[in-house]
Amino acid sequence: MGVFVERVVADFFGTNCWIIAPSKSSECVIVDPGIAIPNLVVKIKGILQSANLKPVAILITHGHLDHHFSLLPLQRDCGAGVLVHNLDRDLLEKPERGMGAQGLALMEELVNKYGAHKFEEPEDVTELTERNDLTIAGMRFEIESAPGHTPGSIIARVENEILITGDTLFKGSIGRTDLPRGSISDMERTLREKIATQPGHLEVLPGHGERTRMEIEITSNPYIQAALQGRLG
Repeated sequence: MGVFVERVVADFFGTNCWIIAPSKSSECVIVDPGIAIPNLVVKIKGILQSANLKPVAILITHGHLDHHFSLLPLQRDCGAGVLVHNLDRDLLEKPERGMGAQGLALMEELVNKYGAHKFEEPEDVTELTERNDLTIAGMRFEIESAPGHTPGSIIARVENEILITGDTLFKGSIGRTDLPRGSISDMERTLREKIATQPGHLEVLPGHGERTRMEIEITSNPYIQAALQGRLG
């Protein structure tokens, strides 16, 4: 019996919020609650209630606003602790540090037009580092640092069945590296050493877009091929 996975797609930027559990009627982990007005909590709770799930952790794959906009209201609603890499932790309180001009304009609009909540340090934060092997909600999470899109980007292998990739890896593509704190050379290293080495059977749950499988990406993703040949950066 495989890991139970549901998806809530955020209204802004189509960010994937993944809800992962060992089965229905169990504890679960929520990944990357993104941007909606006023927030994504109602949609997330709909999934939780329909599957009788109890959140015990909120995993943030990296500190960009479109991946944690609804974190504070979600945490206040369900009480789950937060896991985030230490190099991106400050972006939870000060997301503007990781934004380009377009992102700053959006943040201003969200606050001034829609009355978005104030961003501040969440409670009960666990900092992730280079490698973290954790048991959460009865599932094994093998979490690795995956810098490039941001310094604190992470990937997480769950029960050796799925790979959460945030904005490091998409179906046929990768996350951008031209925003503040992004690094094309770090991304090349991450793709070569931490993505291309993943088992082919893993189902990939990306930060945007549709699911894929590692065997498909390793053989056909042009960015992985370029990284393996040292031509990405």
